[in-house]
Amino acid sequence: MKFGFRKPSLRNSIAARTSLKRYLRHSLGLKAPRGWGWLTNPKKAAYNRIYHRTTFGWQDLFKPRRRRSSQGCLVMIVLFAAGGAALFWAFGTIINIAGLRV
Repeated sequence: MKFGFRKPSLRNSIAARTSLKRYLRHSLGLKAPRGWGWLTNPKKAAYNRIYHRTTFGWQDLFKPRRRRSSQGCLVMIVLFAAGGAALFWAFGTIINIAGLRV
């Protein structure tokens, strides 16, 4: 399995976009819907998923980074808020036990 930068190949890039097989599949509608690779060829789908996540090409250097869903950000905000509240409560309890005034 490859990691890191993929060596660019202009010939392979053009061949992949102009092949007869691709033309026929697209024009006749013989393609499976997106995400069905696991059903048609699971071994190839697993390999492609890992390869896509561990390598990058020259085009990827100019694309803006995809942001993750805001749901993960929301979870982090809630966790930080809960942690801050717990620390604030613990600090207040320690001050009360010590009998200090703030």
